[in-house]
Amino acid sequence: MILASASPRRELLLREMGLAFTVIRPDGVEELESGLAPEALASHNAQRKARAVAGRRREALVLGADTIVVLDGVVHGKPRDMAEAVRMLGRLAGRAHEVFTGVCLVHASRGLEISFCERTLVWMKPFTAGEIAAYFLKVNPLDKAGAYAAQEHGDTIIERIEGSFTNVMGLPVERLRAALVPLISTWRG
Repeated sequence: MILASASPRRELLLREMGLAFTVIRPDGVEELESGLAPEALASHNAQRKARAVAGRRREALVLGADTIVVLDGVVHGKPRDMAEAVRMLGRLAGRAHEVFTGVCLVHASRGLEISFCERTLVWMKPFTAGEIAAYFLKVNPLDKAGAYAAQEHGDTIIERIEGSFTNVMGLPVERLRAALVPLISTWRG
């Protein structure tokens, strides 16, 4: 298996699943930031990543994923700089938002492509600009959709989560496992 991602959180989750994999970053893949419904947007970006790597590694099962945060219909990806991260997290404060992760599995030589998208609701605690600054001293927001990480001091900013916690981390492990089990058993058989 190949993980077509630069996300250390996805690597961690796959290791925790006990999967053997290598990482190949899908360099040069442009991610869409708007123009589609959230589920379609996250799925589209995951497909682009997986297909880009699968085109070079046709004999491997390639996993691509993309996570976005949506508040009031507006997509929040990774912030471009700290000022944008502060604004982004400030908008999320005291409100509920949705986290969508699109996942795509591609095995080019077998002609296989499976895609799905998971949605999780996240309620943030109310917090001040000072509390945002303190949080950013502990967590680098620049490589995270929505400028936060549920697994890194998330308890200081997150009130509750409805749905998959690992989805908020960047990979819905439960859905991924359900998609992989029949594939692996078919290929072994």
